[in-house]
Amino acid sequence: MSITESQSLFEKAKQYIPGGVNSPVRAFRAVGGSPIFIKLAKGPYIYDEDGNQYLEFINSWGPMILGHAHELIEKAVSDAIQNSFSFGAPTRKEVEMAELIVSMVPSVEKVRMVNSGTEATMSAIRVARGYTRRDKMIKFEGCYHGHGDSFLIAAGSGAVTMGVPDSPGVTKGVANDTLTAPFNDLVALEQLIDANRGRIAALILEPVVGNMGCVLPKEGYLEAIRSLCTKEGIVLIFDEVMTGFRLSKGGAQERFGIVPDMTTMGKIIGGGMPVGAYGGKREIMDCVSPAGPVYQAGTLSGNPIAMSAGLAMLRYLDAHPEVYMRLDEVGNTITAGFKTSLQKLGLNYTINHIGSMFTLFMTDQPVTDFTSAKAADLPLFGRYFQAMLRRGIYLAPSQFESLFFSYALENAHIQQLIEANEEALREVI
Repeated sequence: MSITESQSLFEKAKQYIPGGVNSPVRAFRAVGGSPIFIKLAKGPYIYDEDGNQYLEFINSWGPMILGHAHELIEKAVSDAIQNSFSFGAPTRKEVEMAELIVSMVPSVEKVRMVNSGTEATMSAIRVARGYTRRDKMIKFEGCYHGHGDSFLIAAGSGAVTMGVPDSPGVTKGVANDTLTAPFNDLVALEQLIDANRGRIAALILEPVVGNMGCVLPKEGYLEAIRSLCTKEGIVLIFDEVMTGFRLSKGGAQERFGIVPDMTTMGKIIGGGMPVGAYGGKREIMDCVSPAGPVYQAGTLSGNPIAMSAGLAMLRYLDAHPEVYMRLDEVGNTITAGFKTSLQKLGLNYTINHIGSMFTLFMTDQPVTDFTSAKAADLPLFGRYFQAMLRRGIYLAPSQFESLFFSYALENAHIQQLIEANEEALREVI
């Protein structure tokens, strides 16, 4: 059997890059086989180095909400690079971006641009600690907030996919200051807060989890967390790196009507370029240097190319509410189609879905937290992934990742996905 170009590239990559990839989930270890190396993407499609076309449902892990290489984003980037690539100095576009984010996100009165979601969450925790003069933080089992040391305790997504939920290199001191609670368990959270009263600076969570697969909050859960944090003086941080500007133009906090104290953002606000941001109440954000004593800096923060791409994206979303109506319609249609196929095949697998976020879990039990997510049949998911790939459907190569639908999907694409899903399930069960 001849070796493919992707296989050849992977073998070469392993000589120079740890594991052959620059982010662990990309290695395909959870689904078997070798990773596919992507050459280009347009609209709902990606194309690999061997010339194969795939209908794709990762969308660069969320930011391509309008589809790949949207003409508005392409033009914004093309225009911006005429003025050079980076200045390391203030620009007009940073101000315009900050003003736009403040106008769209309910919790944000001031915002600081950074370069990734990880940088945003790390910075938000530091600011919360500086603001409260407390050390401890609460995160939830299976929620992934990037690879900062504090967040690799009971992390989801790539960490559990690779079988390393608690990473070597994280010090005992960091671990001692990181408290963990099961998602959707209010009693456990109340007990954790009671046991550490007056010492907790921040509570951070994904309001809709995307990093143990898509997991929704139970009714009233976010409201209860908001009340607890207000009562105890804990800074409530919504990690909206995935949900921000995706579940609505104001993110999950607008969709659920819950206003956190701080919000972390990424993905969509760069239109696909590397970018992140954190923001929140004025009195908290004024703790950030040079306004306040909490130091955080970055040469590429507010990069003009990323700002140009992000402005084009956010301005379009702000002006076109029909994007969110269509994405809800797409999500509902795909969910209904998958459920029909499952019933036809006599299967009772779990589907979690909200708006344009979606996960089919290979388990017949409800998935409401990290423990129930891990009960899924992972070998079965790997076989299913490969069966879908053979049918030209590119899914996230892990059971513990949400899929993301884009505005570029047409009805024919949706039908193609539904039909491929039924064929793949017939093959692997």
